[in-house]
Amino acid sequence: MTTPHPTPFPEPFFTPDPQAATRSRIADFARWAARHHGAEGIQDPRDYQALYHWSVTDLEGFWAAVWEYFAVDAATPYEQVLAEETMPGARWFPGATLNYAHHALRNLQPDAPAITALDETGSGYEITGQQLRARVASVAATLRDLGVGQGDRVVGYLPNTPHAVIAFLATASLGAVWSVCGQDYAPKAAADRFAQLEPAVLITADGYRFNGTTHDRRTASLELAGALPTLKATVLVDHVGLAWPEGGHPGLTVPWEDAATRTEYLSFAPVPFDHPLWVVFSSGTTGLPKGIVHGHGGVLLEHFKILGLHSDLGVGDRLLWYTTTHWMMWNLVVSTLLTGATTCTYDGSPAPLARPDILWELADRHKVTVFGTSPQYLLAMSKLGVEPSVHDLSAIRVLGSTGSALPASAYPWVRDHVGAGVQPASTSGGTDVVSGFAGSAPTTPVWAGELSAPYLGVALAAYDATGTPVLDQVGELVVTRPMPSMPLYFWNDPDGSRYRDAYFGAYPGVWRHGDWITLTSHGSVIVHGRSDATLNRNGVRLGSADIHDVVERLPEITEALVIGAEEPDGGYWMPLFVVLADGVGLDDSLRDRIRDAIRAGASPRHVPDEILAVPAIPHTKTGKKLEVPVKRLLQGTPAEQVLNLAAVDQPELVDFYARLGAERSKRSTHHA
Repeated sequence: MTTPHPTPFPEPFFTPDPQAATRSRIADFARWAARHHGAEGIQDPRDYQALYHWSVTDLEGFWAAVWEYFAVDAATPYEQVLAEETMPGARWFPGATLNYAHHALRNLQPDAPAITALDETGSGYEITGQQLRARVASVAATLRDLGVGQGDRVVGYLPNTPHAVIAFLATASLGAVWSVCGQDYAPKAAADRFAQLEPAVLITADGYRFNGTTHDRRTASLELAGALPTLKATVLVDHVGLAWPEGGHPGLTVPWEDAATRTEYLSFAPVPFDHPLWVVFSSGTTGLPKGIVHGHGGVLLEHFKILGLHSDLGVGDRLLWYTTTHWMMWNLVVSTLLTGATTCTYDGSPAPLARPDILWELADRHKVTVFGTSPQYLLAMSKLGVEPSVHDLSAIRVLGSTGSALPASAYPWVRDHVGAGVQPASTSGGTDVVSGFAGSAPTTPVWAGELSAPYLGVALAAYDATGTPVLDQVGELVVTRPMPSMPLYFWNDPDGSRYRDAYFGAYPGVWRHGDWITLTSHGSVIVHGRSDATLNRNGVRLGSADIHDVVERLPEITEALVIGAEEPDGGYWMPLFVVLADGVGLDDSLRDRIRDAIRAGASPRHVPDEILAVPAIPHTKTGKKLEVPVKRLLQGTPAEQVLNLAAVDQPELVDFYARLGAERSKRSTHHA
């Protein structure tokens, strides 16, 4: 059964300034859509719910309006907006040919910064629109000379620097397919992804910086190149000033300086709307990571919508969102260029020991208007006593947060330490759609601990166990109508069976994402955690995020992970693992405080069976807690059947949790 989830905050925490909302691009779009597309029900352009209702009831009208409003430039026109609505298999804008890279570069101001490159030392440099176009043209010509054409794959083993952005845009301009991962991935983990694609060219850097240390990745690059037998060439980037050794690389090598400094004419290959743009990979917690393929047109429209309308980005704006190249947020950050705004790349730790407030300092110096991070970062800032407001953050109007839901406790901190006029914008989406399902907009109020609303064009619903939509109750996150950026297919999935099983196995024709959510009667969305890791006590479903939120507010706790494990005898074990702050011990007094906090902040049902101190919580490389793999380890499943160690941030933790599971199994057997 599902239980009602009453909204704990009936009044909005933040309400947009009416004049700012009226001036926003989403309000301008609402006026334009009502005038040009007869958008029904929109009397006030600031009425987000009316605009949203039209966007999901008239999919064709809405996406045609996005196409026209953002002046999508197609080499050949589309025949219709949505030729087939069945999921999977929806066909968007058949007949249209276009190119993502053309749109990313066309709105840039020649002499204004297109990219601001930053790192944890505080240094940086700018690349103007004109310079970016020239470098993309040069790298594209180099790739073309190396034999790269439409459909060929180019892969990057790169930190979050302009090199990655330039290489991607050059690849896309040719109609070739891009994929990238960060250099904190071991060569084997990177090869597990890239070898599937049979790439023609690898672009790799000499190293990256993190927390005051320069990490030499020259040997790792050599090892990765050796694991990719289809390579025609490797392009070597000099990023941290380490000399590349002579020889050793298989095949042809090209210095980045040679590849990126030619004087060339920039052209764009028109490709079909659903031509592959990039391949992003699942976390790879079980077996090889799945290659998720997205197309030029779907990404273009989704990112115009999410960045141009929901984030209100345009010429003169600057976005700084902390990410790595292997997280889908990198893809979204690159798309900032679509709007004509400046995107900032950042190489380093978000909170280096020497300068834990470096991101706020950079936001001040570069007058960032949209600042993006994660709940974990904001919680760390609070616990470290970092005071962002010592910097001039008056340019920031939106503080975006993703990776998990922003807990209610963080909202007052943002108001008091970043700025009362800053809109907290918690968002939820995924690599699967390289976009979002729910978040905020300049016209939406914000409730603490909640996402303001489903995004435009996302037919979001919460399904109970019978597949019935529910309101103000916990249910499965589903999308009942197609989105343009749903994957084209999985790589190496010729019959589409893995794709169908991943999203459409539970509810035929309906996308099931794997999160538990509550859609509230005031239009917001509460995200409770992964549905396959959801706690289920006596048939009552509980979200793990509700417990993590409460426990991680305690100053003695650095991080927490709760697991619900079904046992062979029909019992249910719900332990809470906590990582303690330095100098703190887990005694009965602290256990009682944790239980009392959960009882008061969530419910008595959420109180765990046991509280255990652990050295650390394992995550994916993109920072998501490994709830389901830990659950299976505790249930005694062998580690090799649970997850791919290369996808874990601290692989040694797998053995630790596997031993816990084995010890509990022995105790249970002995007790029986």
